[in-house]
Amino acid sequence: MSDNRLTILADGIADASVTHGVVRLTLAQTGPDGKPVPCGQLAVPLVQLPSFANSLLNLLKQVENRVKEQQAAAPAATPTAAQSVPGSFRFG
Repeated sequence: MSDNRLTILADGIADASVTHGVVRLTLAQTGPDGKPVPCGQLAVPLVQLPSFANSLLNLLKQVENRVKEQQAAAPAATPTAAQSVPGSFRFG
């Protein structure tokens, strides 16, 4: 089986609609003029939207907790370049 995942960097949502039981979110990136430019579309079955939204909220809570932990563990001194750019982390 081939891996056909697609990665889209999105800064926000330009448009959202529900048609025939499918939620369509038009994703947007900030263009060179500072205005949002459509960059892709995410389609989610309407019945899956609550679960999808809860997953995003849980991820946000995990990220917030991780940031708070890192801030509490960081020394009060002026941050170095390595401290000012947080490392990536992955949640299972």
